[in-house]
Amino acid sequence: MIPLIQIDNVYRSFAAGDEKITALNDVSLTIEAGELVAIVGASGSGKSTLMNILGCLDQPSEGDYLIGGKSVSGLTADELAALRREHFGFIFQRYHLLGPLKAIENVAMPAVYAGLDPAARDRRAKALLDRLGLGERLDHRPGQLSGGQQQRVSIARALMNGGEIILADEPTGALDSKSGENVLEILKELHSEGHTVIMVTHDLQVAANADRIIEIRDGRIVSDQRTRDVPEASIRLPPSGETPIGRFSALRQRLSYAGPMALRSMAAHRIRTFLTMLGIIIGIAAVVCVVGLGEGSRQKVLAQMSELGASTLSIYPGRDWGDERAANITSLVIADAEALSAQSYVRGVTPLIYASARARSDHASLTANVNGVGHDYFTTNGMMFISGGGFSAETPSRLGQQAILDDRTAAALFPNKRVPLGRTIMIDRMPATVVGIVQRPRSAAGDRTLQIYVPHSSVAGRVSGTASSLGGLTVRVADGVDTAAAERAIVNLVTRRHGTKDFYVFNSDQMRKALEKTSRTMTLLISSVAVISLIVGGIGVMNIMLVSVTERTREIGLRMAVGARRLDILLQFLIEAVLICLAGSVVGIGLAVAIAAIIGDQQGEMPMIISMQAVLGSCAVAFLIGLTFGFLPARNAARLDPIDALSRE
Repeated sequence: MIPLIQIDNVYRSFAAGDEKITALNDVSLTIEAGELVAIVGASGSGKSTLMNILGCLDQPSEGDYLIGGKSVSGLTADELAALRREHFGFIFQRYHLLGPLKAIENVAMPAVYAGLDPAARDRRAKALLDRLGLGERLDHRPGQLSGGQQQRVSIARALMNGGEIILADEPTGALDSKSGENVLEILKELHSEGHTVIMVTHDLQVAANADRIIEIRDGRIVSDQRTRDVPEASIRLPPSGETPIGRFSALRQRLSYAGPMALRSMAAHRIRTFLTMLGIIIGIAAVVCVVGLGEGSRQKVLAQMSELGASTLSIYPGRDWGDERAANITSLVIADAEALSAQSYVRGVTPLIYASARARSDHASLTANVNGVGHDYFTTNGMMFISGGGFSAETPSRLGQQAILDDRTAAALFPNKRVPLGRTIMIDRMPATVVGIVQRPRSAAGDRTLQIYVPHSSVAGRVSGTASSLGGLTVRVADGVDTAAAERAIVNLVTRRHGTKDFYVFNSDQMRKALEKTSRTMTLLISSVAVISLIVGGIGVMNIMLVSVTERTREIGLRMAVGARRLDILLQFLIEAVLICLAGSVVGIGLAVAIAAIIGDQQGEMPMIISMQAVLGSCAVAFLIGLTFGFLPARNAARLDPIDALSRE
């Protein structure tokens, strides 16, 4: 019959500076299923090293180790973890319980890595604690339990996945005599039920309870005595009696377990967690504020441009801005407007004639700019009526004597809030009836001139006397037509009509695009500074997580001992880093929203609009920072050697 455990000519050496220490020296041993074995020896004899090799926490430097006839040499870290998870249960001298977890959670931990359903593992953990007399202590944490109770929790954890082989390292060493006797009775009871129990102890009275006593000295087995035969009825137990769930479901269960564990770790070190998040908070708040400021500025520019006229082109006489000959050029005429109106890419054309005239009412006399315009001038330029309305389509062609005032001119001509609609004013020698009041564009807030709008034919024939010449044309481009393409077509058409290019075109859409480009450039520049702060915050997260790995090395070793894969450890610390960054991003977004509410008035000089895209983008950035800067500490944790991790203080 193949022995359960077999080691052949095993050596285990350690480097200590320039020296080489041999802890095990040519050890060979077989242990049958169902035995209760005690390995005894003085401190430094090699008994703990032997137990670590038997439990797959360590591997021999030379020799071979077989479980059920299969060699463990050459197995990967995850394959060794599977052996520990499926065959072994560890009982440590110092219990190695996790302080933040309740008793039932400490017991259930091996089943998490075995992929058991949460309900099944809770049910089994409760049954094991009930059996060991701790049914009333399920929700107690280790600090609330006595030493004997903690050791019983440790025993229950060893049995969680079946515990075919129980490895007990000085199981009574930290207990008083009564608690020690209780633990020994439990081990003998487990042995009688078919578990293979291997105890490591220096106490010969404890060893006397075993079927077989193996003495080791200076790394060699010097004695192997059997005190009683192994009962023939001893059987090898199944791992747990529960059926593991599928691989995908098991991974999902481990992720759902790692998340709350990460939150508990963060809650246990609140100040450190907050300081870790501080760099992320500042960076995310800066990014969201900058993006919000850029979006607010962009929308403010668009609003101002819409007041000047959305998708409009203005045509003026002269070669360009500041052309001194522009006043003498009389080539822009009504026929040009009519020709442009017939084009498919034009939605509307408004002639413009400018003059300065004396305006009088019954209450005031003042100098104002008189603008000769077409009936759709106000719609084309996005001007809002406060009261009244615009000209009819026929009015401009009939030298109509109507006037529209801007709000400032109306207040000057009709003080004391008198209603000007329907009243008559004199524009030089032309009487005109006030038919509407328009709101002065915000873009002209600093302009102190007074504006009066009358039909262009009336200005040409009754005010300026330049009936054949226009001061300009405003063209509204048809919807869906690119303004740059429309501009090229208009230039070609008017140039052909005039025989030369004696005009220039102002494209408000191009100015809008230029302003938007400048705004984006500034946003990108400031965002780059904010991204640097995010990177600094990410480095802070990495540093703190490296410290956390160092502080929690023994916890990592324990998780590996009960069967955690490297991926499980990696996920544990990676999720913690991601949660820290996501929590920092939430606080940072809240801070940005508060700043926007306090100083980001959309009508003020620093408009700030917090968009959902910026919020979601910030969360995504925080997630990526957590993954990027949390990976190195998490990988370092996953690559720890379990026996080294367990032995660190």
